[in-house]
Amino acid sequence: MITALDLYHVLTAVVPLYVAMTLAYGSVRWWRIFTPDQCSGINRFVALFAVPLLSFHFISTNNPFAMNLRFLAADTLQKVAVLALLALASRVFSSSRFLGLDWSITLFSLSTLPNTLVMGIPLLRGMYGGASSSTDAGTLMVQVVVLQCIIWYTLMLFLFEYRAARALVLDQFPDGAAASIVSFRVDSDVVSLARGEIELEADAVPVAASSRDAGGRMRVTVRKSTSSRSEAACSHSHSHSQSMQPRVSNLSGVEIYSLQSSRNPTPRGSSFNHADFFNIVGAGAKGGGAAAAGDEEKGTGGQSPQPQAVAVAAKRKDLHMLVWSSSASPVSERAAGAAVHVFGAGAADHADVLAKGTQAYDEYGRDDFSRTKNGNGADKGGPTLSKLGSNSTAQLYPKDDGEGRPAAAMPPASVMTRLILIMVWRKLIRNPNTYSSLIGVIWSLVSYRWGIQMPAIIARSISILSDAGLGMAMFSLGLFMALQPRIIACGNKFAAIAMAVRFLAGPAVMAAASIAVGLRGVLLHIAIVQAALPQGIVPFVFAKEYNVHPDILSTAVIFGMLIALPITLVYYILLGL
Repeated sequence: MITALDLYHVLTAVVPLYVAMTLAYGSVRWWRIFTPDQCSGINRFVALFAVPLLSFHFISTNNPFAMNLRFLAADTLQKVAVLALLALASRVFSSSRFLGLDWSITLFSLSTLPNTLVMGIPLLRGMYGGASSSTDAGTLMVQVVVLQCIIWYTLMLFLFEYRAARALVLDQFPDGAAASIVSFRVDSDVVSLARGEIELEADAVPVAASSRDAGGRMRVTVRKSTSSRSEAACSHSHSHSQSMQPRVSNLSGVEIYSLQSSRNPTPRGSSFNHADFFNIVGAGAKGGGAAAAGDEEKGTGGQSPQPQAVAVAAKRKDLHMLVWSSSASPVSERAAGAAVHVFGAGAADHADVLAKGTQAYDEYGRDDFSRTKNGNGADKGGPTLSKLGSNSTAQLYPKDDGEGRPAAAMPPASVMTRLILIMVWRKLIRNPNTYSSLIGVIWSLVSYRWGIQMPAIIARSISILSDAGLGMAMFSLGLFMALQPRIIACGNKFAAIAMAVRFLAGPAVMAAASIAVGLRGVLLHIAIVQAALPQGIVPFVFAKEYNVHPDILSTAVIFGMLIALPITLVYYILLGL
């Protein structure tokens, strides 16, 4: 039976977190203490030092040889079950625009990835921390954090990069030409295929005619475009719009076309004729492309055509919230009257949002700075990157074959998998949380296996910053809330869906998974309440960078944090009856 003293202990553990969040909100919204650039600096400190050291502190002090495998099995089963249900729903209802890849990623985030590190540890310790050593809620939450950082966030990155890679391929190699790609090479300075501020070029080079079975096959190199390199060197020379111009290649007698998009977040469609491209290179495309390839062979006596290249406009956003930014600039771009890129939103984005914050969201619930219309309000034909601003997976595909499936072919699965793994690896090695989690696990294994204690000087140095990490993370969340034009950014309909998935569906699946693996009593209660925590912040950062329902995840983080305390208290009281 839950007593008034129990509730007081819970409030004592959680209310200070809300105090830090409220002070940050008031410092920006009411008292004007911090400027947008100062908010960016605070969030950068949190991303680079406070939260990684907080993660290291919790993980390194957790005994890996005494982990509750049954509890972790329930957590894993919940996530696997949700993934399986979403995959099944996507196949059964393939024609539904709400059950594609984008929605699968978003629903997976909402239902299975709560804010365990910042909110879960203090809240669950206040509720169940004193039960017994075997059911210490704080220890169980740390074990869940280990799996989140090492497994589930990595899986999220894989899904996002798969989506970005698929969009790039379908846009640049339509009509089955992508099936001829045998390899991807990505320049070392490209760290993501996400559409952001860095424009990318995909240069397609036919395999040499002397190679065995090389007919029509291509190798593709992904690199930063010439315009992106020029902008990095001379940031003052930006123009609002550039037309497509040929640039001279280092290959004799060949011009490589680079589509240069404007600074506007939504790139314009290309006027480049894909048919002309495939007629030139003889890439072995099916249908109409086959005839062109045959003509090429007749004219050259089987010789391989000259290599060509195609460019794809892609943009990246600067992120400084709990995930290391791959951008070189620590400060957001300035815009008059604009807010800064806190939790992943750039200053220009905030200016755009603030200027039209009252604009209604359409049925897709996309954010204000995503556009799929051309100048006269009509959709452009073909699978152009300008359609990636929408939050529907259906818009990643070209016209379907009448059965709800894309008509365009994709490269072999092994080729796509290798490309995605390369990009995921590059993202992970630039994330401080990756190092803090892995080093924490390694140290805990060594420490608890051989009884080695960390030197007091190092332990104290880490403790100073890790102790501040929890409060600073909540402070950053308050800054983020203050800089948003609306708490419910996605509209009431999608907010209701997000809250239902977060606080009802997630705990329900967790309860079923926990019972299936044999959890009972206090462990079952901890598992259910943990699943009812507010939305995790890292999934929102990914959603913002890859432009996959960022407005819905933003609402889940902000509004979910506001209502999380009463909801978790209700679960706590009901489970204690």
